[in-house]
Amino acid sequence: MTPRAFVAALADVQLQGVFNPYRDHCEVHDLANAPAMRRKNLRDYLGAVEALGTDTIWMGRDLGYRGGRRTGLALTDEARLPMFATHYPGSAPAKATKGPSVAERTATEIWAVLARLDLPPLLWNVFPLHPHDPDDPMTNRRFAARELSEVTELNRALIEWLGIRRIVCIGQDAMAYAATFGVEVECVRHPSYGGVTEFRQGMQRIYGKAMRPAQASTQVALF
Repeated sequence: MTPRAFVAALADVQLQGVFNPYRDHCEVHDLANAPAMRRKNLRDYLGAVEALGTDTIWMGRDLGYRGGRRTGLALTDEARLPMFATHYPGSAPAKATKGPSVAERTATEIWAVLARLDLPPLLWNVFPLHPHDPDDPMTNRRFAARELSEVTELNRALIEWLGIRRIVCIGQDAMAYAATFGVEVECVRHPSYGGVTEFRQGMQRIYGKAMRPAQASTQVALF
């Protein structure tokens, strides 16, 4: 598997009520070549993760309309894009939308913790696309089982290709699914809906002394 082959396969997935940021174009927010930009963002990111030798995934549920729908990167909003080169050398994702950068609450907290690690994880989702309510693309909904079945083999290929040994689930939605891949699975509270303190405590429990003390610059206020 290569980043190009993986992203090309992901871009081929087409489902009703699902925005695929690697093939679909948002007429409201996207630049003209946004899908191609997001494909490159993901290719470069996966290549950087492979070069680092990362063996851990932080796995959320699916892409959100304020984050991954716009960036093509899981658990990442546009406000976090300038941070990539520091933590994932060789990856410098471009903003694929018009107007000011949009921030997302979950991404803010995820990246505040990620910045404290010497070896960052691969950020990914159970369902690596953006499912939305019918006729309302700027909403988030949980993926359906039939939709998940369309991407499970891609997820399996990703885990095997990168030699992933551990999945840290961001919220309970990912836990049962992650366990099917035969790797170590841990779970922390999702930082949204009042879960920030428990999320931070969970990450501290998992990483212990490998997590550097928080700096003032990583104590980012949630939007």
